[in-house]
Amino acid sequence: MPGWVAEGVADYRKRLSRDLPIELVEIALGHRGKNRDPQRAIAEEGAAVLAALPKDAHRVALDGRGKPWTSEQLAEQLAAWRMGGRDLVLLIGGPDGHAPEVLAQVHQSWSLGPLTLPHMLVRLLVVEQLYRASSLLAGHPYHRA
Repeated sequence: MPGWVAEGVADYRKRLSRDLPIELVEIALGHRGKNRDPQRAIAEEGAAVLAALPKDAHRVALDGRGKPWTSEQLAEQLAAWRMGGRDLVLLIGGPDGHAPEVLAQVHQSWSLGPLTLPHMLVRLLVVEQLYRASSLLAGHPYHRA
């Protein structure tokens, strides 16, 4: 991760540590190469993701075809996820997106918009938006819209 991304993610994780502790689990990318089928790499990544998923967690895929939420709607989702009493897993795909097998196992899909974003930047955007949603729920003035 570039230093500025790592620093930003660490800062928001620290801010969230009491209310919404975040654990980052990285899955190795499937092997890609000149003479290798990209679908094979996607399938390898998908199998690794599925193997790493906690069984009873609520799973949300970050996916361009998912539902876009405003910050206020994300706060509502966060409140609902908390009330559900389950661990929450947010899945950021690799360079080619999620394997179909992974998408079949998620409960929700969340879109950050129509742009294609590098997954390192998505980490920072997601953790900032979780902090913003948590702040909204707590009545903290961080969110000014």
